[in-house]
Amino acid sequence: MKLYGHPESGHAYKVRLYLALFSIEHEYEVVDILQPLEQRPGAFRQASRFGEVPCLVDGKSVLVQSNAILLHLQEHYAPALLPRSRERVTEWLFWEANKIGLCLPQLRSARYLRDPSYSTGALEWLQIRYDSDVARIAAELSDGRSFVLGDTISAADCSLCGYLFFADQAKVNLPEEVASWLARISALPGWKAPYDLMAV
Repeated sequence: MKLYGHPESGHAYKVRLYLALFSIEHEYEVVDILQPLEQRPGAFRQASRFGEVPCLVDGKSVLVQSNAILLHLQEHYAPALLPRSRERVTEWLFWEANKIGLCLPQLRSARYLRDPSYSTGALEWLQIRYDSDVARIAAELSDGRSFVLGDTISAADCSLCGYLFFADQAKVNLPEEVASWLARISALPGWKAPYDLMAV
């Protein structure tokens, strides 16, 4: 198994975090996503149909898009889930892609990576989206459960938390329930902060 990623990619971090938490052996290669696509390694360009990280090569299976990869890993490399729990994981992966996984990376890109292409109106809209989305996660965790599905971490947690570990760079606030949940994830064996986990 081989994962292509980059330290600045929260989407790649989500995948490598899952691999680390479940002690799944794999190779890891950093792809310079600041290079033009045609200058990136040939093996990566051949594997990643969209030319993006993360890209996971698992035997004969090649997967792109972080949540598709997480779903694959959850199905093949984790303790078995009950059917309802499997459905809940899938629901959260789709929710994340259209919600927190849309607004938070954009806010980080504008405020930390200093991408000049965002207008004031766009940033205001993204901030409103973030505030609503993170409040939804806080409400989900308000019953005191340890993780999104209960007592056991799953691909849903890895998907939702990926960019939240970059919250300071995006200059956004974390509700208490969300900050506590991130602390519980951080205390798990195998956890590392994004730049530590994604270094070469």
